[in-house]
Order: sequence, then structure tokens, then C-alpha cells
Amino acid sequence: MSLTFTLDPAVTPDLRDGILGLWTDVSNAGGSVGFVPPVTAEVIRPDLVKHLVAMAEGRTRLLVGHDADGRVAATAFLTHNTHRLMAHWLWLYTVMVHPRHQGRGYGRDLLAAAEGAARGLDGIEAIRLTCRGGLGLERFYGSCGYKEVGRVPGAIRVAPGDDRDDIIMLLPLG
Repeated sequence: MSLTFTLDPAVTPDLRDGILGLWTDVSNAGGSVGFVPPVTAEVIRPDLVKHLVAMAEGRTRLLVGHDADGRVAATAFLTHNTHRLMAHWLWLYTVMVHPRHQGRGYGRDLLAAAEGAARGLDGIEAIRLTCRGGLGLERFYGSCGYKEVGRVPGAIRVAPGDDRDDIIMLLPLG
């Protein structure tokens, strides 16, 4: 069984709540998506609203994966650069697969769908993302074709005395 991916789905209350639930569950499972567990949906909601506003303004595109039951199981936000000299690549943010679906290859499927979506956008030549060090994420992204192009040691403070590298990854589309 695989996920069904949709680029730019209609943002309904069910979709919004599904993304919020996914983000909360991924965060509380230790996922590297901007929060440290324990976290509640109400803490995450303002960040989701920022993504939704950027979508409404045409700066961000949403890629969502639904499971066989129609539940939100994966997401990624493709965000255009606003700087005129960097408009040829985009950011991939908030890449998530629900913990109940991990280990089935859905993360690779999500990244392949994001690559396909980016290839369909005029003038986009690369995808850039960052990930938190200490979790092996750079190896996962590397196995999906991304190259590490930069690292800022200790840039992410997960907790006092627990600083992680901010790792910059790039996938050329050419």
C-alpha cells in the first residue's frame, strides 16, 4: 500500500486539522520538525498558520500524502525564494511522515513526489533543505540524492547542553 500525493490540495478544516495532528505526532515522536517533545497542537498551530498564509500569498506550495484511509500521513512545503538572485531554487520545509507509517519507504516516496513537483515549476533548478544533526537525517537525505553543502556546528539548541548542527542539503534538478 502506498500514499496518494496531492500538490496544492484545497485547504479544508479536515486537511488543516490533519496536518496539525501529523505535526504534533511527529514532534512528540522525536521528529526534527521545529519542536522538542512534549508539544501540543496549540503550540504548533501558529507555525502552521504561517505556512497557510504563505500558501494563500502564493509563496508556498503544499504537498500532502494521504494513506488508504484518507488520513494525512505525510507533508512537505515547497517555498519559493523571495530574493531575486535566488529564485532558481526553492526550500523544502516541514518534511514529515507519520510515525505509524515510518519504515515503509514513504519518506522516499514523499521526497520523490516533492522532486517531481519542483521539476514542474518554471525556472526551479534545485531543492534546498536543512536538517538537524545527531539523528542521521543527512544520511537519509543523501540516500535520496541530496548532497550536504554546508553545516553550522551547534546552531540548533534542542536543550541546555544539547546543541546540534544545522545541516544544509541540496538536490540539483538539472
